[in-house]
Amino acid sequence: MNNSQNVPGGNELLNPVDLIKNKLGVFYGARVADLGCGGAGFFVLQNAQIVGPNGIVYAVDILKSALANVEARAKILGFKNIKTIWSNLEKYGATKINNESIDFTLLVNILFQNKNHLEILKEAARLTKKGGKILVVDWKEGRFPIGPLPEDKIKPNDILSMVNGLGLSLEQQFDAGTFHYGMVLIK
Repeated sequence: MNNSQNVPGGNELLNPVDLIKNKLGVFYGARVADLGCGGAGFFVLQNAQIVGPNGIVYAVDILKSALANVEARAKILGFKNIKTIWSNLEKYGATKINNESIDFTLLVNILFQNKNHLEILKEAARLTKKGGKILVVDWKEGRFPIGPLPEDKIKPNDILSMVNGLGLSLEQQFDAGTFHYGMVLIK
């Protein structure tokens, strides 16, 4: 089964299937949380396809409209393994998901939009179980015709400094596309 033909795959900026399957290693039956999933839910939908009916994907966002859009798309595509959760990721413990219950946590294009990066990373670490992985994808440094202003971008080394005290270590760092870097952190 070719995932890209069954589920909307996203845009030209990032390849959700490559990132979650090949870089992160999401598997059938896994528990995944996409923190700051956005209204299109590209990563939510791809994860739902990969984890199958025995897995679950939590779509977490602060915008209720984004969550409603993800629910509508999931319904149209027939996914019953997606659960939407409203939360402010900048408040540690606010996400209504049990501690250390998630196999894979995603922070895709979310950090540059927020000011309290450490709290978001702490929340991701809280949710992720021992041996679980966190995928961080954000904008590369520099000026581009698209994306955030350079001063709003977060450097990979800044993330690595913050996660040091959270029980996370870097598994790999890579180019996630023309304008993005990616890293996989392991707990």
